[in-house]
Parts: sequence; structure tokens; C-alpha cells
Amino acid sequence: MFVVQAMSSDAWLRGLPLAVLTMSVVAVPVLLLEPEGLPRMRNLENELRGVEDENAELDRNIAKLRVDVKNLRENPTTVERIAREQLGLVRKSEVVFQFDRK
Repeated sequence: MFVVQAMSSDAWLRGLPLAVLTMSVVAVPVLLLEPEGLPRMRNLENELRGVEDENAELDRNIAKLRVDVKNLRENPTTVERIAREQLGLVRKSEVVFQFDRK
């Protein structure tokens, strides 16, 4: 009786790889093609690329702003240029002529 039980156990073990292979052949395409599978992965990759591009743009803006801040702190001509262009300030020794636009 023990021998018969051991043989059926061996047969089950021999059939196990075939069962796993069959399940894999069925399950892998289903998992890849369902909405949470491959299409979602592609959407997430596209979203990641967009976020990385946005981060690169923000890094460039930060670098530019750092240069601007450095110039404002260290370069008096930059401060003067901004005062003239954005605030309309002039020196006491300068004469301003204003013309009407027609």
C-alpha cells in the first residue's frame, strides 16, 4: 500500500511543471492585456517622461533665477538697470524728456 501511494505522489510531481507551464501560458497574456497591465505601464512611462521633462525645465529656471539673484546682490549695474526699466527711476543729474505717442 505504501508503494502505490508513493507512485501517485511521483506522478503528481511529474505533472506539476506541465501544470505551471499551462497556467503561465494562460495567465501572462491576460495579465499583460488587462487595463492594469501593459497599457497602464505604458501610460505610467509616458507620465514619467513628462514629469522628468518638467523637472528639467524647472531646474533650468532655478539656475537662471540663481544667476539673477547673484547679479542683484553683487552687480550694482544690474540693480540700476532694473530700477530704470521696471520702476522708471532716474538719477538726480539726468533730465527726462517725455513725448506723447500719437
